[in-house]
Amino acid sequence: MDLTPYKGLIFDMDGTLIDSMPAHVEAWKKTCVLFEIPFDEEWFYSLGGMPTIKTAQAINHRYQQNFDTKRLANTKSEFFETLDFKGEVISSTYRLLLDNKPSKKIAVGTGCRQLNALPLLGETNILPLLDALVTADDVEKHKPNPDTFLQAAQRIGVEPSECLVFEDTELGKTAALAAGMDCVLVVDGEITTLTKASTR
Repeated sequence: MDLTPYKGLIFDMDGTLIDSMPAHVEAWKKTCVLFEIPFDEEWFYSLGGMPTIKTAQAINHRYQQNFDTKRLANTKSEFFETLDFKGEVISSTYRLLLDNKPSKKIAVGTGCRQLNALPLLGETNILPLLDALVTADDVEKHKPNPDTFLQAAQRIGVEPSECLVFEDTELGKTAALAAGMDCVLVVDGEITTLTKASTR
């Protein structure tokens, strides 16, 4: 892959840089058991990239319930922290990050909350490699809105048109393209297709 046109690389975290989605889904499963919510594993996987609080809101909407979404989200985050294994690096994107670290600015733009993202990035030794980190706590409008990636570009001092995003969900891809950034989809840990932003 020719990355010469880009000055900045922005990675989603869960499912793109770190194989942590199974741990997030497991934490939601425990939360569902506690709150007596039907658990649909496939549905939770489809929400990859969505902030925890938004997932809690989606649960209320899907099951026509009125749970305290903040309590639901906090419970899920607490269960996530208790898990012994939260995920390991995805070798294809991690290697690409390492290879390009000397010549490009590197950021992570995630829908994960900072309290969960920092330990996970620390445990996998990715955190010291980053020039910027944008979490769900740093923006008001989350993916599929472009704010996460626009904030990341601003923090690394690179124009959006000169950034390339790596994402594993359609939600994240939509956000990247809306930010005016090209996007590469990561599917099952493999780097796949490049989609150009329509603004080019």
